This record gives sequence, C-alpha cells and structure tokens, in this order.
Amino acid sequence: MLNYEEELKKFQPSVEVEDIEDAVYQEDLTDMSDILREMIEQTNNSK
Repeated sequence: MLNYEEELKKFQPSVEVEDIEDAVYQEDLTDMSDILREMIEQTNNSK
C-alpha cells in the first residue's frame, strides 16, 4: 500500500511545467473577457 505522506515529501514538480508557468505569466494574453470588454467599448463609442 502506498504511503501518500511519504510520496508527497518526494514530489518534485516537472521543470517543463515551471518553464511554461513563467512563459505564460510573462506574456500579455488576451482572453474572452478582454475581447468582450473591447467590443462593448467599441459599441458604446459608436453611439
């Protein structure tokens, strides 16, 4: 049977995951809320 507490102590995150996290946080990513906000602003400005 696995001892989960011991396994958690040995856990090391993957280097690739940490690299990806850094890359994502450094990028200025546009998401749906940004797109919707811009569309609403454009609609309000055209009235």
